[in-house]
Amino acid sequence: MNQNVLIELGKVAKSFLSSDGKPRSVLENVDFTLREGEIIALLGKSGSGKSTLLRIMAGLVPADQGRVEYRGQPVYGPAAGIAMVFQSFALFPWLTVQQNVELGLEAQGVPPAEREQRADAVLELIGLSGFGGALPRELSGGMRQRVGIARALVTNPDILLMDEAFSALDVLTGETLRDDMLELWDESRIPTKGILIVSHNIEEAVMMADRILILSSDPGRVRSEIHVDLPRPRNADSQEVRALIDEVYALMTMRPAQGPAVGASPTLHLGYRLPETDIGRIESVLELVAGAPFNGRADLPQLAEEAELPDEALFPACEALGLLGFAQVERGDITLTALGRRYAAVAQVQKQEIFGQQLLTHVPLAAHIRRSLEAEPSGALPEKPFLERLEEFLKEDEAERVLKVAIEWGRYGETYEYDFHTGMLNLPETEPAPRA
Repeated sequence: MNQNVLIELGKVAKSFLSSDGKPRSVLENVDFTLREGEIIALLGKSGSGKSTLLRIMAGLVPADQGRVEYRGQPVYGPAAGIAMVFQSFALFPWLTVQQNVELGLEAQGVPPAEREQRADAVLELIGLSGFGGALPRELSGGMRQRVGIARALVTNPDILLMDEAFSALDVLTGETLRDDMLELWDESRIPTKGILIVSHNIEEAVMMADRILILSSDPGRVRSEIHVDLPRPRNADSQEVRALIDEVYALMTMRPAQGPAVGASPTLHLGYRLPETDIGRIESVLELVAGAPFNGRADLPQLAEEAELPDEALFPACEALGLLGFAQVERGDITLTALGRRYAAVAQVQKQEIFGQQLLTHVPLAAHIRRSLEAEPSGALPEKPFLERLEEFLKEDEAERVLKVAIEWGRYGETYEYDFHTGMLNLPETEPAPRA
């Protein structure tokens, strides 16, 4: 084995059981190598299995198929040389900062005096000297995430896995913490040999990574790889960085070998993972693209800057516009269709009517709900059967999210109504229910 290889995956696959007991593939044939001295960023839309892949590398969940090795040895569980930083901070609220940081050392059986010494050193390194006695609730979000990073670094890991580590923070705090981490890395002030970052933020990936991997979705596979040869620190406004950001946007919206481009009105199945976005954001993005200076066609990086939206919010809105036939998104650009231009110009009542028609035409779940209500003599049905149907394709929490999106879109398009108190879906009151 190459001594520089930290972790290697070969033909890794992972499935989860749906509610009907059938396996649903999340990852398939994933090959991956992290070498010493590398920072790698993983990008991909929801459903690409990024977080699952990270947990497989950390030894928190097993792969169903394939090979997972850390320094040439199979990974069967959590490895001492691999540490993980979570998006949600994952701190114990009843423990002090010092106690939270010492947890991993305590689990390894490190003596109390050494634990305290190492925790003090890493807290000073990460900019939290003097906060060891504070409780998490006394800290800002950025400081809490610094505690999470300190807890990972105190074990002196070979590999640091970061799962959306900066996404829960405001933009300025996230950038500051990211820059501090890069400074520690580039100055070799931490013993970590390799870092793997899961992110939705394209600029963050370009600013940090030596390599960027883009995963396809349902199931997740590595479909694109970009080598970033620019020295750090990188200037976000430089021509080279902007060109790389444009390239990644283009790859993220590229037509896969199988399946349509983002926003190409694909033929969907009932359990399609609807994008997590609301009506207000969908319409605001459409109206922004329709108006000056874009006039119906926009470069996605420029649109993100103009809309002041992070990538994790912009991409779902653009995907929704594509699904509904209002736009096409490809090669890093969004272009309104004739219907999208018309939609931007009409009155609110007409917007809702068009939205409802497009919803029933292009979103099978919405059409299924509507047909089921029309077939029911009372014109009303509980949400549970629809949720159970979705769970044949998706995990429980994701099925709930997708149904929630379909309900919001359907209510706006007046294709059906929903009672939050009873959990009942109904035909609109303006339309009499079919008689038996």
